[in-house]
Amino acid sequence: MSQHFQHDVLIIGSGAAGLTLALTLPHHLRIAVLSKGELSNGSTFRAQGGVAAVLDDTDTVESHVEDTLIAGAGLCRAEAVRFTVEHSREAIQWLIEQGVPFTREDPTARDDGGFAFHLTREGGHSHRRIIHAADATGAAIFKTLLAQARERPNIELLEQHVAIDLITESKLGLPGKRCLGAYVLNRQSGEVDTYSARFTTLACGGAAKVYLYTSNPDSACGDGIAMAWRAGCRVGNLEFNQFHPTCLYHPQAKSFLITEALRGEGGLLKLPNGERFMPRFDSRAELAPRDIVARAIDHEMKRLGIDCVYLDISHKPADFIRTHFPTVYERCLDFGIDITREPIPVVPAAHYTCGGVVVDSHGRTDIPGLYAIGETSFTGLHGANRMASNSLLECFVYARSAALDILGQMADAGLPNDLPSWDASQVTDSDEDVIIAHNWDELRRFMWDYVGIVRTSKRLQRAQHRVRLLLGEIDEFYSNYKVSRDLIELRNLAQVADLMIRSAMQRHESRGLHYTLDYPDMLPEARDTILVPPTYAD
Repeated sequence: MSQHFQHDVLIIGSGAAGLTLALTLPHHLRIAVLSKGELSNGSTFRAQGGVAAVLDDTDTVESHVEDTLIAGAGLCRAEAVRFTVEHSREAIQWLIEQGVPFTREDPTARDDGGFAFHLTREGGHSHRRIIHAADATGAAIFKTLLAQARERPNIELLEQHVAIDLITESKLGLPGKRCLGAYVLNRQSGEVDTYSARFTTLACGGAAKVYLYTSNPDSACGDGIAMAWRAGCRVGNLEFNQFHPTCLYHPQAKSFLITEALRGEGGLLKLPNGERFMPRFDSRAELAPRDIVARAIDHEMKRLGIDCVYLDISHKPADFIRTHFPTVYERCLDFGIDITREPIPVVPAAHYTCGGVVVDSHGRTDIPGLYAIGETSFTGLHGANRMASNSLLECFVYARSAALDILGQMADAGLPNDLPSWDASQVTDSDEDVIIAHNWDELRRFMWDYVGIVRTSKRLQRAQHRVRLLLGEIDEFYSNYKVSRDLIELRNLAQVADLMIRSAMQRHESRGLHYTLDYPDMLPEARDTILVPPTYAD
């Protein structure tokens, strides 16, 4: 039997952005935080490198802003960059106050709120400004914020709850566009429950699972982007998908990232014969922005017909390696690779979705009562290429900004009542789940082949033709059978893939992460790609 639940704030997603929002909101509000699987299944838990922020006396806001603008290849929104960077120090201070165990420069330093922490450097940064917890920063942040959330009786943490679609006034035939909540599949009961809320926030992460090879967890299916689009929100810059240059290449190693900080501390990229190749592509060599490094690796792999390249830090002292990169060291050792003695086989993999749901500086979408924060959103911070470690910072800054905005509107927002229950009267159990598995595999394979690191107009046309056929099949399946997590995710992935392809076809230039052989040059004027859904109205 399906149920109806009411909250002041519904947060879809349990990563850095979602938990920060929940913890920043006051204790008297009833808050629900939904996770599709276990709470730790998102990308935050896997983040290794750290958080970029202006923390050192030799660094400046202007320098961080300039580095971000350069990495973004002329497409960053300057006001979003400045807003994020100017709020970076207070966001880090908040994390320290929550108890995040960042690595200290001096183990004997007093815990007095000062920034006596080790700062590392990553590609695109002109200063050491990455505060981190060894090489498992995301896990340290997530565990700390989750522990804090569990202490709050007003925060309900719900695992195995999959949001299907947003409920809006316009969808119900009512005047207005306001978001009223969401329909949610409870995977334990098998029922679709109705969640009504004064405010709903999409903190669902990105869509890198649309690609065959990715550093992301299985949950990164673009759910928030797809739900927002279907509800009537604009999306922006979805052609910019960042491929992390260095994912561990091993048949048993699923989606294990080799942190960029390893190159920041002197790791060198080499061909199988031991030759370095990055200096041939960029004067910054291994510290060039990720798009340049990923394309260089892709070029060398195709040129030589090799399966991977190698990342070598074995020239550094073994104790230094084990101290700075304990997670990478231990994980590689599990696969028989001792990184203190030998190089690591690596390949590029889809890593980060730079575009997303169009929002303002408070995370507000086009629909009243609906917010999007973190990787689900398009703030304009990343431009055509995200600079390393700016993404976690974006989560904290915009989640805290959204919390203040929600609080300011709470008194005027009524709690939706009498929302209709999910209608499952016309559907049956599926005995054709093999179709879902086949479509999932086909989608991810042609996205990798045709909408990957290097693109052409013909490849994009082929991808568009195939995704349209898939969307038709999925829509028919969705209309006739009971929903499951796999079906919901496939539906969302196909929707976001279509939006990515449409965005890529509209950009007749090569800029940042979007590189096409048919338009190899960059246009003099930088413009965002904004897609408008059929249901959108100002």
